[in-house]
Amino acid sequence: MTRGRKINSNGERSKQLLLEKAVELFSEKGYHNTKISDIVKAANVTQPTFYLYFESKDSLYNDLNRRFQRGFDEVMSKQAEEVVKGLEGFVTMLKQKIQMLFVYIIENPKLTKIGLFESEQSFLVKSQLTQQLIYLIHLHDCDDVLQSYRVEINVVVDSFVGSLERLILTNLLEQKRLPCELARDLVHLYFLRENKVNL
Repeated sequence: MTRGRKINSNGERSKQLLLEKAVELFSEKGYHNTKISDIVKAANVTQPTFYLYFESKDSLYNDLNRRFQRGFDEVMSKQAEEVVKGLEGFVTMLKQKIQMLFVYIIENPKLTKIGLFESEQSFLVKSQLTQQLIYLIHLHDCDDVLQSYRVEINVVVDSFVGSLERLILTNLLEQKRLPCELARDLVHLYFLRENKVNL
């Protein structure tokens, strides 16, 4: 929320600079170890300039979380034009979604660190991911197939999200694996068993 400047003024550049520097500092030092004075110093603006755009450090941090959430929602809400029922369709769709999510994360690594790992709202993102996964399972009529794994679907889905989170930290953000490779391997690990589907 811009509190004191006209849109398209030089102040909008100041706001953008504050956001960029805040992402860097919050992702490096964490929320509690980053002060408003650190952000304004890094952005080379005055503290009153900060307060033209943000009411507090909390409001700035929440704005960054909303930015991550919007990007995450955009990726996860993309739907294929045609839904292919069964495990093969589910696996194909899930690999596409996870790969798009991984690309978004690579393009926004510092924002991801805040929105997916450090903020108090990060559990909501993971919960949405879990719900999206369960939705896809139902959409593709895979409930019965996945029950043949002899594990409750919620356990499989929660484990998948936990593994996804860990692999983002250890492989994706460290650039050890490409998004397409990591998405394929993760989906295959959880949802493809021998004699089920060969993709």
